[in-house]
Amino acid sequence: METALRGFVHKYGKNVDTDVIIPGKYCNIIDPVELGKHALEGLDPDYTAKMKAGDIIVADTNFGCGSSREVAPIAIKGSGTAAVIAKSFARIFYRNALNIGLPIFESPEAVDGIEAGDEIELDPATGVIKNLTKGTHFKAAEFPPFMRALIEAGGLVPYVERRLAEMA
Repeated sequence: METALRGFVHKYGKNVDTDVIIPGKYCNIIDPVELGKHALEGLDPDYTAKMKAGDIIVADTNFGCGSSREVAPIAIKGSGTAAVIAKSFARIFYRNALNIGLPIFESPEAVDGIEAGDEIELDPATGVIKNLTKGTHFKAAEFPPFMRALIEAGGLVPYVERRLAEMA
């Protein structure tokens, strides 16, 4: 059973690209936690110093645009960030995030109704986003059950390994 995600918001604007999510000079790092120490360094150099494990990124449209760096969602997840909410995601980032098990949610209304520093709670199973600071709630697009299972497993590789073990 999936548990709710709860954290404080770090809010960013439109077109947050993979070059600022994880600058190219770090793309040779393979350890997710080490990579996570540099998450958003090109956009917000203090991100990892001010965020706490479980915090949530909220951004406007086209989050994750730019190059197809698989390390971009890995860096976000490795930093301890619980999820990303955006009005929209670049397609390659969207797929890469799901493949590595980073929960992402599309909800234009939530982005407009949430401010930096707000405490929010997300229910991955239902897509309900509660702004605990303001007492409001929003609905994100729901993932089908198999996509929720993929995210819950921690990404595509652990999901496939689990499925293969079930078949054995």
